Amino acid sequence: MFDETFRIPLAIDLTAVGVGSLQGALFAAGFKRIDLLGVAFIGVAVGVGGGFLRDILLGTTPAAFSDNLYLIVTVGAALLGMLLPRLFRRLDPLITLLDAISIGMFGAIGTTKALALGLPVAPALFIGVVSAVGGGALRDVMLNLPIAVMHVGSLYAVAGLAGVSVLTVLLAFEVPVVFAGIACVAVTTIVRLLAVRFGWSLPEQRAISRIRLRRQRQVEQAIEEALHTGTITMPIVLPDLDDLDDEADGEGSPTAR
Repeated sequence: MFDETFRIPLAIDLTAVGVGSLQGALFAAGFKRIDLLGVAFIGVAVGVGGGFLRDILLGTTPAAFSDNLYLIVTVGAALLGMLLPRLFRRLDPLITLLDAISIGMFGAIGTTKALALGLPVAPALFIGVVSAVGGGALRDVMLNLPIAVMHVGSLYAVAGLAGVSVLTVLLAFEVPVVFAGIACVAVTTIVRLLAVRFGWSLPEQRAISRIRLRRQRQVEQAIEEALHTGTITMPIVLPDLDDLDDEADGEGSPTAR
């Protein structure tokens, strides 16, 4: 029975949440009409949000509430990010590196904590990914933005999933949790940095994109018709997903060409 959690020194953990808060503040600083208190809330959400969601899902006391330093560091880092945005943007490569490392650490802590509480492997992997990317999701919700982790872009969640998957495989072979956690952090960091460097992303859901493009074309045609005839044809009927799939298959066949 696995009963050990991947642990890191408090100073390193505080550095990780501080980097998250700093990034959250730099992001929020680009929006108008957000005061100091708002930036502080964004910083706290990004810095400790992933761990908070992890502990809520696991039914345990949030780690951020176990020590005064967590909230102090997150608020302080958030305010620094707002007051000195130009300075920290010059250090963007370093912050990106630290952020990638922090994603790996949060993922390792979340997954091993879930396994230690007796969860099966699949839910434990889910908890680890939520722990890794939950802060960014909370940030987007608080700023009323589309959640970045659910859209085409850099591989945050994929990097976290790759790391925690390596972690669980190593634990299955009875590798000590410390070494398995370090491997998780390393894999997550490498995947995340390579995604940033080369612009890697998952492919977009093409069926939905085709529907959106078809709708746009039909609306444009209806508007053009209205301008010429003074009437508009309604309703505009969109094809079903099955029709789009059949059409795509037909376009790829030799007879369709």
